[in-house]
Amino acid sequence: MVSLETLRAPLFVPANRPDRFAKAAASGACAVILDLEDAVAVEAKDAARAALACDFTDLPVLVRVNPAATPWHTADVEAAAALPFAAVMLPKAECPDAVAEVAQRAGRPILPLIESARGLAAAREIAACPDVPRLAFGSIDFCADIGCEHLRETLRSVRLELAIASRLAGIAAPIDGVTTDLSDPEITEDDSRHARSLGMTGKLCIHPRQIAPIRIGFAPTAAERDWAARVLASGDGAVAVDGAMVDEPVRLRARAILANAG
Repeated sequence: MVSLETLRAPLFVPANRPDRFAKAAASGACAVILDLEDAVAVEAKDAARAALACDFTDLPVLVRVNPAATPWHTADVEAAAALPFAAVMLPKAECPDAVAEVAQRAGRPILPLIESARGLAAAREIAACPDVPRLAFGSIDFCADIGCEHLRETLRSVRLELAIASRLAGIAAPIDGVTTDLSDPEITEDDSRHARSLGMTGKLCIHPRQIAPIRIGFAPTAAERDWAARVLASGDGAVAVDGAMVDEPVRLRARAILANAG
């Protein structure tokens, strides 16, 4: 059974399109996120909430509710509490007390979306909340909030901070935000490799065609697996492998690579 801590490529589906729920579950995604927020127009919010379900798959089913500042939030959380969702994805997470309140009301683990300057400033406290197994990055909204371009170099420090916040809290590494360009799977794969290089271990999907590139992007390459095997075969203590010093911290990295190779 897939756990929240190991989600690699969860797929968003508009909650007002129940005809797509089973198709999403059969797409190869590791989990399905029924979206009540960005994917649903204002006039369809109530219908989307009424269409929520979890019985179409054995995969984890999550629900992204509308943010606390919206008129739909309370009803969304009540609906989340009424169904056996694996977790609630909370947009615009900015305050640990608010995250804890939603967790209590929904009776579900919370995956907070960090997508604002305030959210980033509170990320370490949010990650330490008892009902938070993992953080997720809402990179598009984050850029809109602070008025920056959606570029790798611009967001490098943000991704690192989310990885650090997760590590300090002792929770699973964070999930990266979406790649909006659907024209070329290599773009999604490359974005996934970049996120992996910064300590993230999953990525949100907005289309089934992104699932395979994300899985490839987060998997160790053949060269990395070969290097890790040679490092672990080098024995104990400080030795040289490929002309570089190898000691226990390097072996820890090698073990992690091989553990993620499956």
